Amino acid sequence: MSQYHIISSEPLDIVTIYNIFHEDKKLKLSEDAITKITNCKAYLDAKLADNKNPMYGINTGFGSLYNVKISDEDLTKLQENLVMSHACGTGERVPESVVKVMLLLKIQSLSYGHSGVQLQTVNRLIEFFNHDIFPFVYTQGSLGASGDLAPLAHLALPLLGEGKVVHEGKEFEASELLEKFNWEPIKLEAKEGLALLNGTQFMSAYGVYLLLMSHKTSYLADIIASISLDAFDGRLDPFHDLVHAVRPHPGQRKVARRFNELLKGSELIERHKEHVQDPYSFRCIPQVHGATKDTLDFVEKVILTEINSVTDNPNIFSEEDLIISGGNFHGQPLALALDYLKIAMAEIGNISERRIFQLVSGLRGLPAFLVDNPGLNSGFMIPQYTAASIVSANKQMATPASIDSIVSSNGQEDHVSMGANAATQAYTLIKNVERVIAIELMNASQALEFRRPAKTSPLLETFLEHYRSVVPFIKEDKVLHYDIENSIQFLKDVDIEVEELFLNNYGVEKH
Repeated sequence: MSQYHIISSEPLDIVTIYNIFHEDKKLKLSEDAITKITNCKAYLDAKLADNKNPMYGINTGFGSLYNVKISDEDLTKLQENLVMSHACGTGERVPESVVKVMLLLKIQSLSYGHSGVQLQTVNRLIEFFNHDIFPFVYTQGSLGASGDLAPLAHLALPLLGEGKVVHEGKEFEASELLEKFNWEPIKLEAKEGLALLNGTQFMSAYGVYLLLMSHKTSYLADIIASISLDAFDGRLDPFHDLVHAVRPHPGQRKVARRFNELLKGSELIERHKEHVQDPYSFRCIPQVHGATKDTLDFVEKVILTEINSVTDNPNIFSEEDLIISGGNFHGQPLALALDYLKIAMAEIGNISERRIFQLVSGLRGLPAFLVDNPGLNSGFMIPQYTAASIVSANKQMATPASIDSIVSSNGQEDHVSMGANAATQAYTLIKNVERVIAIELMNASQALEFRRPAKTSPLLETFLEHYRSVVPFIKEDKVLHYDIENSIQFLKDVDIEVEELFLNNYGVEKH
């Protein structure tokens, strides 16, 4: 197994990115990428020497200052000023795991040879990645249209010896870090600051990270819902393949098939039922969970297109002898996809909370609030409140960010995507969904104990045996905060190989 991932024209996919991080691979540029970067830079230098006409962002100001011509001797200062003036981020720091994805995606985009950067600039970004040097990047500041300007400015600052970084768990001034590695600050040349700041790598890095989170959360939601179904004495009829063959959405069919596999051999699911129907939160699991899986499929296609694209401006086409100012930095595709992701994942939390409610309602032979001696004991009454408050917050965050726009840059940048807001909202929302399904697992496992000695399937019994080593059966009232937190951590610790995860979420329809 190679310890390097070679940056080339070979497109990145989610599994490849996962493996780069999971196996702690370093990055190297392919010979083809080196040639493309150097040829593009040579073309731009020659163009600047021969052509004194204004070229946006190369020898002009930025945004509404596009009509201000900059002298040749100030081109480096122009680019350095751009990076420093745009480093206006605020709010919480972006998680280091997301910052590392940002570095990877910025390197990939610059490697295509349409950005006019120096080879040493790309190589320094690679050194940051390979040595786990994480610039301070902040969650607030991007409108998601002129690229993720503020976050990417913070990502680029340490190239100049400015800003702060984290390395080996310690905070450094960037100037200290450069001295530690005996590196000189990069002297930015024409177009480089714009190439570093224009782009969608903040939104798309979050998108990659969120996809991995969502696939795992969606998969675990299926397992937990199957435990809830058995604990509630639910019916398996709605999961019959014939039902889904006549409405063959891929995700819906996959979920139905999975439930038959998960519950195979369950004594509870096979026993006679007095009731002929279950509430929608049980009966319609394939339709709801499946629709989310189909949404993940769509979001993945958008994100893969984005991370394998050139998203700065202007674009340099040396073979065609053209420098074209366009709008590939506009984050609208990502903004819409991330909003869709928010809605889809919020629904996993919504339906989970409804199952929690049903389990504590004293129905089908289960004690009220899943505890002996209810009244003296409140049991699982309040975890449902907690889940309800979380899903309500998620409904608010699931409101599309992309329907908003605010004029910026004195009217020149008059429509923006707000995709960065969608990305950070989605991050919080999906973590909330993790908490809700953890509460469902706590409730479902508790309810199942009241069905003993009858057992669920061997597969689910094994899963629950591991869970019970972390969260025991609750006989009387106690502080449940710790059990909820332990349940959340248990789900975080469930290790699922990414290839298996994607296969299980999509089945044969995916590949």
